[in-house]
Amino acid sequence: MRRLLTTLFILLVVVVAGLTAMVALINPNDFRSYMITQVEQRSGYHLALEGDLRWHAWPQLSILAGRMKLTAPGAKLPLVSAENMRLDVALWPLLSHQLSVKQVMLKGAVITLTPDSAARRPENAPIAPAGTPEPEEGSGWSWNIGSLQVADSLLIWQRDDNEQLNLRDLNLQMKQDDARKASIEFSGRLNRDQRDLTVSLNGSLDLSQYPRQLSAHMDKFSYRLRANGLPEQGIEGEGAFNADYSAVNQSLTLGELTFSANDSELSGQISARLGDAPVYQLDLAAKTLNLDTLLGLQPPADGNDARAQNQSATTGRPVIANSALTDNALSNLNDFSGQLSLRAQNVIYHGLTMTDFNVQADNRRGQLSLNTFTGKLGEGEFNLPGTLDATGKQPLFHLHPQFSRVALGPLLKAFALPQTLTGQLSLQGEVWGHNFTAMDFARGWQGSAAVTLDNAKLEGLNISQLIQRAVTRTNGSVAAEERDERYSQVRQLTANATLNQGNLRLDDLAGDSELLALTGNGTLNLPERQCDVNLQIRVLQGWKGDPQLVSMLTSTAIPLRVYGPWEGLNYQLNVDQLLRKRLEDEVKKRLKEWERQTRER
Repeated sequence: MRRLLTTLFILLVVVVAGLTAMVALINPNDFRSYMITQVEQRSGYHLALEGDLRWHAWPQLSILAGRMKLTAPGAKLPLVSAENMRLDVALWPLLSHQLSVKQVMLKGAVITLTPDSAARRPENAPIAPAGTPEPEEGSGWSWNIGSLQVADSLLIWQRDDNEQLNLRDLNLQMKQDDARKASIEFSGRLNRDQRDLTVSLNGSLDLSQYPRQLSAHMDKFSYRLRANGLPEQGIEGEGAFNADYSAVNQSLTLGELTFSANDSELSGQISARLGDAPVYQLDLAAKTLNLDTLLGLQPPADGNDARAQNQSATTGRPVIANSALTDNALSNLNDFSGQLSLRAQNVIYHGLTMTDFNVQADNRRGQLSLNTFTGKLGEGEFNLPGTLDATGKQPLFHLHPQFSRVALGPLLKAFALPQTLTGQLSLQGEVWGHNFTAMDFARGWQGSAAVTLDNAKLEGLNISQLIQRAVTRTNGSVAAEERDERYSQVRQLTANATLNQGNLRLDDLAGDSELLALTGNGTLNLPERQCDVNLQIRVLQGWKGDPQLVSMLTSTAIPLRVYGPWEGLNYQLNVDQLLRKRLEDEVKKRLKEWERQTRER
């Protein structure tokens, strides 16, 4: 046994010594011109290697190179440059002085995909005769290396004169088999305009038709996005998808897409036709879409602190964040066309839970049509079709809201408004304005609508009791039933509303219930949270006493003015003068009747 081990050890030493001697006798610089020639013949790109090539034996036999550059024909800048390059080579082909590269590793590389790094035709290139068909253009790329590794690198991408995108901390590992099926692991970090996106993914690639076509199956990808206007923790999630890219058609399709975004989950398909005027098609579905966690919205707190509500309404984050009303935050819509189909079982926004949510939108280079924007809110339904013009200095929204029996109280609470008036809201109208924010809606939007509020309830003010007490104080011939309610209720309240830059005017206001009937008009100052409403009210029940006086009171419209801040309404009620005039008119009427009867006798 000892002799066997000794023999094996001697053989190992001989083999190692022989291989070491062989490697020592082979100069890696002999392969320099061979590598440069092979790269240029296969791709047309020029490979430049600076400094001497040297061997590295452990843990893998490798050739180490210094600074390298890979440049496209006629390009001003290299496509790839790196401070260090390592080529892992096979040992046995070296016996016949052949180079077989198993893996290429670049560390600290800079990959430049800009117009200056693209291939260009030489200025003195001959021009083909007229009528000669153009040769088919190829990308010049082919990948015949078993493994490629890029670590701690930078990708610079720029299309035409657009802004550069820098993908930092790029790490890439690709391994390819003989059938040109490859596995891939990728991670990187993208910074732009105070936005930070971190992405990682792993999956498999089908390179059999590359570079004309590429297919991929991503088993898992994860991301995290941080930016101003987003929640402090950002938006993060993970998912999976299949991808198909065609260089001939310049098309990209992401199928069987599933991904999460914080506590929201979406699935569907995304397709794109790339080019100077890209076209996108998004077909997505979600079980739950929580916009509060995606947009950093704080659900409204319980309580009636008016000051806190006012602050929330002023500073609450809008659907579309905009630093200034003159900035067009939606100008990116001008760069592409596309269609969006989004269906969600549940959507949470400002604490409101909407069900059966459906959005169908069509964008034509900044002209967006919101064909469908429907859903259910509690027992009610809503539809918000309209258009958005993002081609000007400011976006212009033009909407046609339709509500059917939507609970008003939760809506007021969601936008930090006092729940003074509640009921089931129905309306149909037309509004327009710049920027879809709560502040801009309260100050700059215009429009009109026909409004109906079923089971309307005005909290904190019992109008019928207020009038009855005022009457009984001035006239002892009538009394009123005692009621403890601190609210006024109307079976149905209708009005024609007109919005003009913060002033909401209510015309043809009318309502009725078993206790009272009212008509009137008024205005609401939305920015200042003030109101001034003039009502004509008839109290139909609750009177006791002189039958003739009770009959007169039930048929008399008593003026009531409600005004002041929403959180502390004031009222003005002039009963004495009205009753005195009504009594005088009644006395005059009876005197005339008595005179007429006297003459007839």
